Amino acid sequence: MDVPSYYDIAGLRELLERQAGLVSSAQLRGLCLDPRVARRWVAAGRWQRPHRGVFAAFSGPLGRTAHVWAAILWATPDAVASHATAAELHGLTDRLDDRIHLTVPVSRRVRGQAGGVDVHYAHRLPLTRHPTANPPRTRLDDTVLDLVDVSSRARDVETWVTMAVQKRLTTSTRLADALMRRKKIRWRAMVEAMLVDVAEGAQSPLELRHLRAVERAHRLPAGVRQRRRAGERVIWVDVDYERYHTRVELDGRVGHDGEGRFRDRRRDNAGTVRGAWTLRYGHTEVFGEPCRVAQEQARVLRDRGWTGRPKRCGSTCAIR
Repeated sequence: MDVPSYYDIAGLRELLERQAGLVSSAQLRGLCLDPRVARRWVAAGRWQRPHRGVFAAFSGPLGRTAHVWAAILWATPDAVASHATAAELHGLTDRLDDRIHLTVPVSRRVRGQAGGVDVHYAHRLPLTRHPTANPPRTRLDDTVLDLVDVSSRARDVETWVTMAVQKRLTTSTRLADALMRRKKIRWRAMVEAMLVDVAEGAQSPLELRHLRAVERAHRLPAGVRQRRRAGERVIWVDVDYERYHTRVELDGRVGHDGEGRFRDRRRDNAGTVRGAWTLRYGHTEVFGEPCRVAQEQARVLRDRGWTGRPKRCGSTCAIR
């Protein structure tokens, strides 16, 4: 980093080292340094000004970390990287886009705009801010929930939660604790169901949603839930329509693999040998597209002997 002799003090060196070579006008004044010197160095091409009131103490291209710091220093000292940017910094995802997502306390309002920076506001930022991470960012669990909150599709919700758990960046218990601290969040019911399934291996929240939003809402035949089937091996069927030789399996456990996956295969294969068809759904389908699930399930049941017809659950229902 290229620093004018007038600026060559330990305090500034420490700031530049911590902030990827970036410093704000306010920070310079806090060190009793005149920001006009920085502006002259920008004019001379030795420094850069990526945003108003923010200086890069070098002339080469800004890396990703420097871009994040530049956005934070432009917004407010209390700002943190959040949403997709925090997910990138935590290693949850690769870079999703070139924009920088920040969250600032709702008590502060960022004036003006900066190119490539999206600003979000939060009441609870002191609680969701990571205590030590550099650049500053939201905690991993809160980052996941922020992404859930802005998701428009159930499939995206499942992706964020699944990815965080499968990469071992967090646990279902930590995510559930973070969820409990939030008063408002989109997709709460779906996330709660997923986390219960992850933590306990329980299928009941997902089954309850299937019962209400798929089976009852569309007047499908009543299935028997959690039916125990004995044979060479004891297996459990989530929803059994025995009369119509059809089963519905609800895969609720995030990252379900290993021995559980082999049990699923044995169960499905055994059912097929006995003439039963198996339909398999997860949180994405049951919470996000219950009408489509009902439509598909009704078609199979009718092919297997059901003489009834499914009912539309509302004006936007996919069933015709």
